[in-house]
Amino acid sequence: MLARTTLLWLGLLIATAAAETAPACWAPSELSYRKGDERVQRGMTQARIAAPKRTLAEYSPVVPRGAIRRVQLPPGKKLVALTFDLCEQPFETSGYQGGIVDVLRSHGIKATFFMGGKWMLSHRERTQQLMSDPMFEVANHTWEHRNLRLMSGQALVDEIKNAQLAYEQVREELQAKQCTGPQGNALAHEQAPRRLGLMRFPYGACSPAALNEVAQQGLVPIQWDVSSGDPTVGLSEQGIQGQVLSNVAPGSIVLFHANGRGWHTQGALPGIIAGLKARGYEFATVSELLAAGEPVTSPTCYDSRPGDADRWPFRHPTPVAAAPFGFVWPWQSVTHRR
Repeated sequence: MLARTTLLWLGLLIATAAAETAPACWAPSELSYRKGDERVQRGMTQARIAAPKRTLAEYSPVVPRGAIRRVQLPPGKKLVALTFDLCEQPFETSGYQGGIVDVLRSHGIKATFFMGGKWMLSHRERTQQLMSDPMFEVANHTWEHRNLRLMSGQALVDEIKNAQLAYEQVREELQAKQCTGPQGNALAHEQAPRRLGLMRFPYGACSPAALNEVAQQGLVPIQWDVSSGDPTVGLSEQGIQGQVLSNVAPGSIVLFHANGRGWHTQGALPGIIAGLKARGYEFATVSELLAAGEPVTSPTCYDSRPGDADRWPFRHPTPVAAAPFGFVWPWQSVTHRR
């Protein structure tokens, strides 16, 4: 026991010394928004990317429990998880909305990013910046953002697994750099988990087979109970703020996008953050939220009401006017949840 403790301390000392002498991976300006990063380029045959050929890190299957939509917290505890999808389809290169990340960093807001495997490979540097920032959590959003409700067999297995492979490849490349991450107090790759443990279904759609496969691959499926509506082009900053503030409750998981399709998300975020803080909310990663209470699960997957993600092709519903915050979905009550 003593020998093991001594080895652990030696390892810690060596890692600390390495971090103290290692160069920074990125200058502060390289972490920030760059004009044009948010651009989505579509209809590109050359955008196809092959999944890495490598062996997955060790993992154990988990027991299927359904898809987690929110967390039931102890009375008086007010936590919320802001989540951002970074996905990319086969014949496109989607964007990276660095301005959203800048807002989160400047306000000290924890967040979870669900990243597609193909997106990670076409945005390697940005992926490494997010995975090595202790304020953020990263998670699996499938390989090419396909509808897993319609998939089966090896295609289903690969759509989930290839995102894991992409993450582990990009993390290995970060480890080879031997540099420090955004907060500068540790080697960047040591801040990044060895493998992803959470997963989100594209389009909010799944099947019993997909839920089982996710569990077989050792992943926990995370959906949402509040959709910001930010992929809706005509939804304004005020509309997004109203949609979120009208529907957040303690333990909520909120869906946003940061891949060039969060149209007015950056402008809406400061008001959302201020509004939630004024109500006494604190911000957590999804894993922190799960640890704070009891997950609320559903045996099926959906966006805002059961069955809505079974329509294909899926379209986010258009919000309608409501008072006083501005917008809710047509089937939701305008009563504000605290």
